[in-house]
Amino acid sequence: MAWSVAVYCGSRMGDSPLFVQAARQVGELIARSGGRLVYGGGKVGLMGAVADAALGAGGPVLGVIPQALMDREVGHHGITELQVVNTMHERKLAMAEASDAFLALPGGIGTLEELYEMWSWQQLGYHDKPVALLNVDGFYDALLDFTRTSHQRGLMSQAQFEALMVDTDAPRLLQRLQQAAARATGPDDYTSA
Repeated sequence: MAWSVAVYCGSRMGDSPLFVQAARQVGELIARSGGRLVYGGGKVGLMGAVADAALGAGGPVLGVIPQALMDREVGHHGITELQVVNTMHERKLAMAEASDAFLALPGGIGTLEELYEMWSWQQLGYHDKPVALLNVDGFYDALLDFTRTSHQRGLMSQAQFEALMVDTDAPRLLQRLQQAAARATGPDDYTSA
């Protein structure tokens, strides 16, 4: 099955070589699965690492970047397709429409915002595509604790809590994502997002 995976991650490398290793591994795994990487279009940080790895493994890469970030995130002109859009809203919508699944790697507030938006859009019924988080080197432990607290204190349903796929093993998580993406058949409707 040909599929497309949106990967959200940092425009910086972070403080652990495990972050870069995971980004490269994810890019390679997506390409080797016959998939296309969809990401934020930058050539720096973990964004650049995941894109370069997917390209190096022979996979197509779609980057979507707002014009205002072309210089700041240093748009990657070596990828298969680079779409330059006007706003962050257009970027996120274009990435969502082009993807069959969503995966967050380590990143900052932008990564969290994108992850939570796709997860909340799933809850609201805008799409039924799988949303996942790769917890590299314990990076997301505190966030996962918060998520459990939100669920335990009655602010998140059991279904929504279980909807976020979490793993520490990239090959296993990508396999789970691909299987879940194949089952996502509902029509997307982002018009009210």
